[in-house]
Amino acid sequence: MEISPNKAEIEQAADLLVNRYNISTQLLGQLFGVESRDQANAILKELGHTGLSRLELAKLLIFRKGSTLFSGSTEVIKRLRRHLLNHLGTDELELIFEKHNGSDNLIKSPSHMITPLVNKKWHSRGRWAVDFVELLNFPIIFAGVKQTQTLPTITTVQPKSPPIPMLREFQENLKDKMLQVLNQDGDKTRCVVTLPTGGGKTRVAVEAFIDWMQPRFSGNKYLVWIAQSEELCEQVISCVKDMWENREFVSPLRIYRFFGGRDIPKDELRSGGVVVSSIQQLHSRIKSKDDALNNVIANTGAMIIDEAHRAVSAMYDILLNKAIELKGEDLFPICGLSATPGRTGLNKHDEISKLVERFQMNLIEPDLGEEYKNDPLRYFRENGYLANAKHIIYPFGKEYTLTDQEINQISIDFDEYLGPTFLKRLSSDNERNLFIIKKLLNIPKGKPTLVYACTVEHAHFLSVILIAMGRPSGSISADTPLTIRRGLIRDFKDGKIDFLCNYGVLTTGFDAPKTEYVVICRPMTSVILYEQIIGRGVRGPKFGGTEECCIIDFADNIHRLGRSLAYKRFSDYWNSEDVD
Repeated sequence: MEISPNKAEIEQAADLLVNRYNISTQLLGQLFGVESRDQANAILKELGHTGLSRLELAKLLIFRKGSTLFSGSTEVIKRLRRHLLNHLGTDELELIFEKHNGSDNLIKSPSHMITPLVNKKWHSRGRWAVDFVELLNFPIIFAGVKQTQTLPTITTVQPKSPPIPMLREFQENLKDKMLQVLNQDGDKTRCVVTLPTGGGKTRVAVEAFIDWMQPRFSGNKYLVWIAQSEELCEQVISCVKDMWENREFVSPLRIYRFFGGRDIPKDELRSGGVVVSSIQQLHSRIKSKDDALNNVIANTGAMIIDEAHRAVSAMYDILLNKAIELKGEDLFPICGLSATPGRTGLNKHDEISKLVERFQMNLIEPDLGEEYKNDPLRYFRENGYLANAKHIIYPFGKEYTLTDQEINQISIDFDEYLGPTFLKRLSSDNERNLFIIKKLLNIPKGKPTLVYACTVEHAHFLSVILIAMGRPSGSISADTPLTIRRGLIRDFKDGKIDFLCNYGVLTTGFDAPKTEYVVICRPMTSVILYEQIIGRGVRGPKFGGTEECCIIDFADNIHRLGRSLAYKRFSDYWNSEDVD
């Protein structure tokens, strides 16, 4: 299924907008964003283009909006639909009004039929969307992309299917250690399992805990797996499904999607199974006194907390207090997974102490000898588990001074990122954007490149300029419809687009091992977030990745920041480092 218009469809749509329907420069600017239009115009001029004509701006708009060109309910989208409908003849207008608003018999004047049509709710590939684009002679892709059927809340996995790759020896060793702890300590098990990013923590934990839980599932017990995003939840489900299908187990396994706002009726919770959720979903359901969640917690046989450094937050306090209320102090085995068992933040010492107390700091690591203990990253690189990472720093050279408001935003959520006001300021800096675009255009064609932007708009903007310069690109954010997001990720993995620009969605749970460049346009102080981002590119050939990858950071001189940027604390990751 195509999720974006092709070149011919873009040309056709732009020609219709400008030459047949005479869309104004003003409306095009409003649709594209006046500030973004002016930025794009200035950058393209610097890169040797003439100023943007109406036709060129229309093409950039279509590049940016894709199949969602006419969708939405904003006033500017309604103005676009009104402008186009005003070009219909009386007979065409009366016909489409009769078909879609026929129940409103009071409206007889064609001029009064336009407003209810403009306000009609737009559903991708719905009857109204299809009739709208066909009547106006636009390609059918602009009726939107029909969302695929949502993933089921409950998936039943049958055992036995074609084999999956065996665990590596060090992973098998780590699994055995986990099972020893589980079998020895039982319900009192508390541990943290750590491997460098790209080492296969999820796969190892799935195998160990499914093996241990398998006889307990038939006793209506649940393995609760807490992940940090929908992508990561789906990755866990895929791993559990693959593993269960490849074992000699007789019974099927039920997997419950307890995220994305899904409800699980209490009477559907039977036969035990794996419950995959996010801490935000669990916290919300505890607050709403959800009976289904109470039933899950009361019958939990084990719990996995991915990204265990997050387990010191108040939401985990509430979750574990609820578990104690329902099950008593002994609870159940709890295992944290982390590439870094510590956590960097404003109260680092207090938070690490809390993490030690929560997991009793039973730290499980692979038994790979002194060479691994002395330098895990070097060991993994030299043995082909991680790629040889080259780090390039591009100093922009401009001085930025944080305002009091921007400093206050950092203190609110220091662990994750610089605040939105400063990031928006960076994304609007045309000199910086030109600097970034020039460096991106220097990346050889055909090299899969992930670009981490400062904001959602910044991701879209960089993608549009790259496309205008002849480089296949796409952009996604948390707001991108799931079907389109998956389609763009598929196109990236298949080599159809060179650049995948994003904001906030490709840090964890995203698997594209052939990524060769990771470009970080967004300054960040969080070591953990930075490690998650570069982890998208450092998978080595033994795990299906590349021999080498390149991590690019754009360095900014930020005054009043109070601490160093994250990349400065990752010198051990790099096989080589250049400042250009």
